Order: sequence, then C-alpha cells, then structure tokens
Amino acid sequence: MSKPAFDLKKWTHVLALGFGSGLAPKAPGTFGTLAAIPLVWLQSQMSPWLALVWVGLLFLLGCYVCGKTAEDIGEHDHGAIVWDEVAGFSLAMWTLPFEWPYLLAAFVLFRFFDIVKPWPIRLLDHKVPGGLGIMLDDMLAGAMSLAVILLLVPYLPFG
Repeated sequence: MSKPAFDLKKWTHVLALGFGSGLAPKAPGTFGTLAAIPLVWLQSQMSPWLALVWVGLLFLLGCYVCGKTAEDIGEHDHGAIVWDEVAGFSLAMWTLPFEWPYLLAAFVLFRFFDIVKPWPIRLLDHKVPGGLGIMLDDMLAGAMSLAVILLLVPYLPFG
C-alpha cells in the first residue's frame, strides 16, 4: 500500500493533519488531541457561548478541511487526518476549567470514546460520508466525554 500524498503546502492538509501532529508514526489521534491543547486554552479564555461558537467553527472548518484532504489523497478518514480530534477535544473541554485534572479527565475519556467507538459513535463513523462523517463521530465522542465529566463532577476530588 502506498503512502498517501499529503501536501504540506496546502493549508487544508496542514489543518487536517493537526498542524502535522497527525503524521506521528504511532497514535496519531492521541497526538492530534494533544495538539488541540493550545486551542483549548484559547477557548478557555472565552465566555461559554463564545466558546460554543468557537467549537462550532472548528467543526465546520473540519468538515471542509478533512473532506477536502481525504478527497485529495483518495482515502476516507486516513489516520493522519486528526482535525476531528482537535474539534472533538475542544467540545469535550467546552465548559470545563483549563486545569490539569479536567484536561486529563477529558483527554482520557475522549480518547476512550474515540478509540472504542460505542454506539452511536460507531454508527456515525460507518454511515456518514465525507468531511461530515469524519467529524461527527469525534464530536459525539467529545460530547459524551463532557457529559460524563459533568455528571461526575460532584463526586470527583477536584470537582
């Protein structure tokens, strides 16, 4: 199998690859999630409503750049395409404080849901084509991560 021809001169490829983090030889989704942390910090400086708009813009941008990059390389949702992790982790951190316990909890839960893909994440992953399909499963993983943390906050030692 030949290696996909990512073109780092194209802004769409650079963003889809999570600023290059998706090119990590092992665990590109994990590195893509880590690459989201500076954007999550920026988001944490916003009001919740502005942060929600921000996450929505990351999602819409991701639908375009992931879809375009997948089309360019001729492969749907190649592992190096990690903008979906960037947007999904941003949603997982939407209303949470930018503090290490929350970052760690959101990171672990998000990676769990993204890797395991429980229903309905798996359904979206297999049934929705194009950039929207690449993005939706990670956005749902982010929403599920945030929901779990918000439900558990009263019981967490850092909540």
